[in-house]
Parts: sequence; C-alpha cells; structure tokens
Amino acid sequence: MDKKVGVLGGGQLGRMLVEAANRLNIQVNVLDKELAPAKQISAHDGHISGSFKDEQSIRILAEKCDVITVEIEHVDTKVLAQIQTPVEPSAKTITTIQDKYLQKQHLIEGGIATAESVAIEHKTVDELTAVGNDLGLPFMLKARKDAYDGRGNFPVRSASDFQKALEFLGDRQLYAEKWADFRLELAVNVVQTKDGPLAFPTVETIHEDSICKLVYAPARNVSAKISQEAQELAKRAVATFTGKGVYGVEMFLLKDDTLLINEIAPRPHNSGHYTIEACPLSQYDAHLRAILDLPIPESSLQIREPAIMLNILGGSQPDSHFEVAKTALSNPRTSIHLYGKGAGTKGRKMGHMTVTASTMAEAETLIQPLIDIVDKVKGKAIDEEASLKKQNKPLVAVIMGSDSDMNVLQAGVAVLEKLKIPYTSRITSAHRTPEHMATFVSSAASNGLEVIIAAAGGAAHLPGMAAAYTALPVIGVPVRSRTALDGMDSLLSEVQMPAGVPVATIGINNSTNAALLAARILGIKHGWIQRAVEDYAANSKSQVLGKDATLADVGFQAYFDRFMK
Repeated sequence: MDKKVGVLGGGQLGRMLVEAANRLNIQVNVLDKELAPAKQISAHDGHISGSFKDEQSIRILAEKCDVITVEIEHVDTKVLAQIQTPVEPSAKTITTIQDKYLQKQHLIEGGIATAESVAIEHKTVDELTAVGNDLGLPFMLKARKDAYDGRGNFPVRSASDFQKALEFLGDRQLYAEKWADFRLELAVNVVQTKDGPLAFPTVETIHEDSICKLVYAPARNVSAKISQEAQELAKRAVATFTGKGVYGVEMFLLKDDTLLINEIAPRPHNSGHYTIEACPLSQYDAHLRAILDLPIPESSLQIREPAIMLNILGGSQPDSHFEVAKTALSNPRTSIHLYGKGAGTKGRKMGHMTVTASTMAEAETLIQPLIDIVDKVKGKAIDEEASLKKQNKPLVAVIMGSDSDMNVLQAGVAVLEKLKIPYTSRITSAHRTPEHMATFVSSAASNGLEVIIAAAGGAAHLPGMAAAYTALPVIGVPVRSRTALDGMDSLLSEVQMPAGVPVATIGINNSTNAALLAARILGIKHGWIQRAVEDYAANSKSQVLGKDATLADVGFQAYFDRFMK
C-alpha cells in the first residue's frame, strides 16, 4: 500500500492500529511523545515527536500523510478543519463528539434515543437543585470535555451531593444527564465506509469503578432481536456524523428492554479489542480499510467463536500487570496484549487479554482465574466461593413436557445436586408449546449447555423432538403413564427413533441413571465431574458392603424387620 496514514495519539489504540497496518505494509506516522506505545513497534523516520494537541505539530504531520485519523478525540479540531489533508472522521464530527453535551444534543436532533441532558451554566447548588427537580434524582453530573474512564463523572444521588459534585469536577464545563436505570451495558463498533455503515456484533460490557473491565462477545442474556436492534441503533447514530472509520458506540439496555445511546467515540474502542482474535477482521483492520477506501466484506465482521476480553489495569505495585500476564501465559485459549507503557500506576490500562472458546460457558470458565488474579493485584479481596459460583453455569438442561413429570425427575435432579453439576430445569411440551421447545433446545449449545435430559410419558415425543433440534446428547426418561401399557408406550417411543436422530433412552422412570449418564458424558470433558462420578460409585460400593456386613451380623429376619418394613 502506498498511502501514508497519520495518527494523532500513540497510545494502545494507536499501537494496535499500527500492528494492523504493518501486515499491509501501510506506513503509519504517529504524532505523540518519544517512545509512545505505537512508536515502539514501528521503526521509521515518519513519526513526529510532540503533543497531539499542538497546532504546529499537527500541520507537520499532515504534510507527510495522505489521510489523518485519531486514536484519541481530545485534539485541536480547529487545526484539523484548516489543513488540506483529509481527516477521517471529519473535524466537524470530532468537534461534536469531544464535547459530550453537544454529542447528546446532536443525537437528539437526529432522532436517536439517548439520555436527556441539561447544560450547567452557573455551577451553583441552586442550579443543581433546579436540575434535580427537572431530571429527577439521582442524575449524573459530567464534564463536557476531556473525560474518559469515569474521570469527569460524579453520580448525584441526593441534595447532599450537590456541593461535593461541584467541588470534585472543579472549573470544567459541565452538564447533567438523566439517570439511566439500565439492565445491561452494551456496545457496538460501527464501521463507517464510503458506502455506508457496517456493524460488528453487539457485545456486553462490564464496568468497575467506571472503567471497562470485561467485554463478552456476543452479549450474554440478550435475545437475537435486541442484539440486532442495538446494531441498527448504532448504525443510525453513526450515520448522523460525517467521516469514515470505526466508531465505538456504548449504550444502555433498560429494564423494559429499550435501548439508549450512552456515548460515541470517533475511533476504535476498548469494547472492540476482542475483534483481534474473534473476528476475521479486527476493528483496527476495519478502521484502516474504511479510511483508505479498501474493501470490507460484511461477513468479515462476524464473530467466529465466543470471546471474552479482560482489561489489565495497573495495580498496587509498578509491575503488578506483569504478574497478571505471567498467569495468563499458562491459561488455555488466551491471547495477551501488553501496551509497552512501562511502570504501571493504579487504574491505568496496561494491557488486555482475550479468551476464545467454542461456547461462552467454556470461555467464562477459562477467564475466571484471570479475573481473580486481576482483582488480586488491584488489592481486591477474592471470595473463592463466589468465584466458583461464577463458573457454575448450567451444563445440563432437565426438560419435561408437563410438571406432572417432576416426581419422576426428582431422583435424577438429586443426583445432579449431589455431584454439584449445575443444571437448569424447564417445562417445554413438544405438543402444547412446540415453538418454545424448539427455541430453547436449538439455543441450548450456544448458552453453554452440554447435555439434555428429557422426560415424557405417553407418546413421549419430547426427547426425539429435542434431539432433532440440537447436536447435544439427549437422554430420554420414559415416564410411566396411566395407560394399559404402563410406560411401555413411552419407552418404545423413545427407543425407536429413526436413524440419524439418536436418543439415549434409559429405563422407565429411572431418572437416576439419566443423571449419572449425563455426568459420565460431561466427565469426558470436565475432570472434576468424572472424579465426582468415581466418588459416587465408591460411595455406592461402600454402602452395599456396609449393608452386607450388617445382614451377616444380625441375620435375615432382624435386618428385614429393622430396615425393610
């Protein structure tokens, strides 16, 4: 590639942009201080040393490049509006977005759902009192500019917070934002191209101390409908701005399942780091292609397999982040990115890790030890029991056509609980709720389930229908019905499945064996479950031997009278 790209800012986003550019032989000229993270991996004489806010430095950079972009929006946009070199996204867009209040007003004018906001003019307690009456309490008081990772935000929960909030935010320009009572925080990275916007998948973000900690891709516990609505909302929002490239769109999913835009960044975003490992094209590849008008197949933005991204923050010691990275080296399916920032300071982003796996449940299991070590270096107390519970996602689905089958399933559920195998139980009739059954079973694997136990009586179609909708192993439990056939109809219905749709059928009403068979299947992958099954068998052996010893000691009739009547 013969075009040169100029980047204002040389932090971690610039570093990952350079990594993507290097693979295409695209030269990136970075304006930032010497040995900035992005410059460390790009050795040429095109870089400029100085501040990315300095007018003269920006002009020098522009003369050496074919296009200018940003890795941080807090730049001098007046200069960007004057230079002849194309700026992507446009200087006008960056000007609007870098002032968060103007950004909100722009979105509202464009008909985009976002939180109601009020500009703060006088910064007095009386003014905040009026705002509280208008927006209601609580509300967020925010700095309009130069605020990120929670710096510049103050949650105002009561009138007693008014003075504290004003003192905390100092002499900065402020605005107040209506409180969003959200259920989840979501994000979508949108690629604005010359032909229109494209969207990466909807992801879930978890924040701690107002800093993004985790990103789950795709978003968990979100329907396909809401995920698509989030993508469409993000694309509509970005389409109101001018300029190509990747935009990071953060949003709230409210408790009534409506969506609100929170903030938009005119650049690649922390919520999109997962794309490096999880998608054919990363957000950095896409940003370069967009600003240079290179092809971006829409299918290349899709997730190949579930991923979880975890930020590595500076901890209590200057080298705390290295302790995290060393632990991650032995963690399977984990990619580590350190940003070359030297000694760490508490709360500073020093790197990130991404775990990929065939299922989200597996990825969650893999990431949990890394979350624990990240919390440890932050000085956060680790609750080992809580940590284990976080990994306790259901592995078995116990489904039934009617709640009348629960009596039969009780013994099997007791076995799952004894073995500490996490499970979920649902009523999904193959005849009365076929759509519900099909939806639940077909999404079981993507939700982390690994085995299905299905109980049914009479015609007993549920196990077979479940097997038709999933590649997971299905274990059928024939239920004895009140017919002359006494459960044989259920047994034969489940045993006599057509070739290609297998159901592992156990004896009539024998949910105990169904649970143990499920445990043995899971034990192939999960060593702790295999050990639990072995312990269960050893305990059963011990019980039988104990009973035999008692029988030999007291004799048949005494044993019978004591234990069998």
